[in-house]
Amino acid sequence: MLAFEAIERPCATIKCDRHNLLNTVTPRSGEKKRAANLSRTRRTALLKALADPKRFELLERVAKASCPLGCSEAYAALKIAPATLSHHIKELETAGLIKVERQGKFHFLSLRSGVLEALIANLSALKPVACVNPDAPRD
Repeated sequence: MLAFEAIERPCATIKCDRHNLLNTVTPRSGEKKRAANLSRTRRTALLKALADPKRFELLERVAKASCPLGCSEAYAALKIAPATLSHHIKELETAGLIKVERQGKFHFLSLRSGVLEALIANLSALKPVACVNPDAPRD
């Protein structure tokens, strides 16, 4: 079980690496932008982890935090049982969406870089392609 005691600490003492959910790598000139490869199993695990409303809310809070989010902050914001919060954290960590930094008995949550971008790229690849009907009259 994770420790949920409140701890005061300035953000400046922790290296914050926030990632914009829509940040993508810009290809060099002449190169095509290609979707990051996610295996079917990995993609399924990510989508299952995001399917739970409270888990998604937790991920949103982690993403919007200016520094790694403490479990006590998440616990206060989500208003769920400590065991349930611990389970959601474990599921997000297992899926590879967040990192859990342990400092003594305290745990701090931050986004893993590139995972959401890879998922966004995979989902963007699902855009429908214009259907060409060979029997249709041509203009």
